[in-house]
Amino acid sequence: MFKKPSFYLAVIGAVMAVLLVSRLRKPDPQVQPVAQPTSAPFSNSLGASGLVEAVNENVRIAPTAAGLVAEVNVVVGDTVKKGNVLFKLDDRDAKAAMVSQQAQVAVLRASITLAEVMLSNKTDSLNRIEKLTRSQVSSVDESTRASFAVREASASLARAKAEMEQAVANVSRAQVTLDRLITLAPRDGRILQVNIRAGEQAVLNTDEPAMLLGDIEQLQLRADVDEDYASRVVPGCEALAFLKGTRENSVSLRFVRIEPYVVPKKSLTGLSSERVDTRVLQIIFRFDRPTFPIYVGQQMDVFLNGAALPDTPVTKKATSDYSQKLSID
Repeated sequence: MFKKPSFYLAVIGAVMAVLLVSRLRKPDPQVQPVAQPTSAPFSNSLGASGLVEAVNENVRIAPTAAGLVAEVNVVVGDTVKKGNVLFKLDDRDAKAAMVSQQAQVAVLRASITLAEVMLSNKTDSLNRIEKLTRSQVSSVDESTRASFAVREASASLARAKAEMEQAVANVSRAQVTLDRLITLAPRDGRILQVNIRAGEQAVLNTDEPAMLLGDIEQLQLRADVDEDYASRVVPGCEALAFLKGTRENSVSLRFVRIEPYVVPKKSLTGLSSERVDTRVLQIIFRFDRPTFPIYVGQQMDVFLNGAALPDTPVTKKATSDYSQKLSID
């Protein structure tokens, strides 16, 4: 009585098992990459990571003294000329010191006048006593004392003048201190960052600059080449750059110079295979602004037309390894 339902259930289970197995054996659809990897445009391409900079590098503006920020005269995006005021620190103490030094100059000027009068008086007394001494009316002792009095008055005048010079120097020093509280633009450019606000405390020796200034009418690119491939970099080499992760929107680069000192890598790309202890050779390129948007601080993929490697088993392996690295990047 129960054999037929059991038979049907067994058949249904077998069919479902066959369908499940056939579905599991189907290959997964190929995952298309979000963006095609950048291909090497030269036969002897060297890959590098690049960072867009303002021409002639960015200027990190820092306060010359610690103190309270009184005014910030610019905002991000402002175009400034050399000598324009960027920000000011609290100058009340410096102004009070300036007034004190100027008052000291006035006091010493009066002291010089008094010393000159005393010297004239002592000199006149000496002249009269010397005449009386020649006429044997006055003694030699009185003439000697009058001569010492003139020398004392002369020394007092010299001291007053020296103190006057010191006071004038102190006024100049106070003026320099006052001027240092006003930070001026060192050259023409555009404000790229503003990291201080009025009412904040400006501190010295920080990693973050108070302001960042750069000329972004022209741009340059700082390319980092791994030190392992530095010997293949050719001065004046051709180079192309692409927006990071794409192979469209290429930018032709003009060689400027090779930085002569190999430095630790600072511009990290975020790849899991990237080593943080890598040292890099930096090459500077310039380029004209393209039609598509590009910004200072943006990373780019750079390819240089480098020197060819000699055809040896070792270099073949190195070339293969490097080609694999490029495909991963």
